Amino acid sequence: MARRPSRLVRVLSPALAAGTLLCTAACSDDGGTDGSDVQGVTASQAAARRQTPSPTATLSTDGARTALITEADIEDDWTQVKDTEAENWHDSLLIGTVDVSDFLTAKAQASDCQRLLDSLFDDDLLGRPSGASELRGFQQGDSRLLYQVASYDRTGLQDSLDWMGTLPEKCDQFTVTDGGQKRTVQVIEVSLPKVGDARQGLRVTVQGSAGGDDATLTLDVAAVRVGDDAITVTAGGLDGDENDSAQQAVQQGAQRLKDVLAGKSPAPSPN
Repeated sequence: MARRPSRLVRVLSPALAAGTLLCTAACSDDGGTDGSDVQGVTASQAAARRQTPSPTATLSTDGARTALITEADIEDDWTQVKDTEAENWHDSLLIGTVDVSDFLTAKAQASDCQRLLDSLFDDDLLGRPSGASELRGFQQGDSRLLYQVASYDRTGLQDSLDWMGTLPEKCDQFTVTDGGQKRTVQVIEVSLPKVGDARQGLRVTVQGSAGGDDATLTLDVAAVRVGDDAITVTAGGLDGDENDSAQQAVQQGAQRLKDVLAGKSPAPSPN
């Protein structure tokens, strides 16, 4: 994935120069339908203990690619884009420095909130993969959906999920400054389908300006662990939330990954 560029590079980006949105999608989801639950730090750890462990087969590059979702998995009018295009999606509204004065325990909380924004921009919400990693991007109007499948170190992966679970409290609302402009960021926890071994969902809302006009970026972010591997979804844009599509991506994607790890061919995508 493309790494976080220098500020000069971002300013000179053609899309930023035109004042348009470059949408990062690093992982997203929202409310569950059938038996969804809201996962916190303790809940995700408990879920990992309760559920039957997923297959532990090593995920290959071909396997990760096979586990990626398709347009049919998320329905609506999503169009798959070239992988090289998806790799370079970034959202200018996520760029900025967290205002430490917003926090009671300033340094610690501000650091977590800064990490959230940076990881959403860089598409590495769960850290750097330790093995195979594949992604696929979809576009619908001004919205983007980025879907990733990757292998991680088990301990680091669960730590990242637990960290995500602390963010709605630590980063419920804070201010970001960039080039003299201020943006308000809100983070809430959202429920996900009961899939995988552990999971965490967030909604991140950024209010600021794009192209000189007031704008609100809404991102649904989801991460699901299946053994030592995980899927991450980041979906949204200026058109509002992409709750339903993110929900479908999590539901279908977790099963596809589970099938691949079990040596099975994923079931055909729903019509």
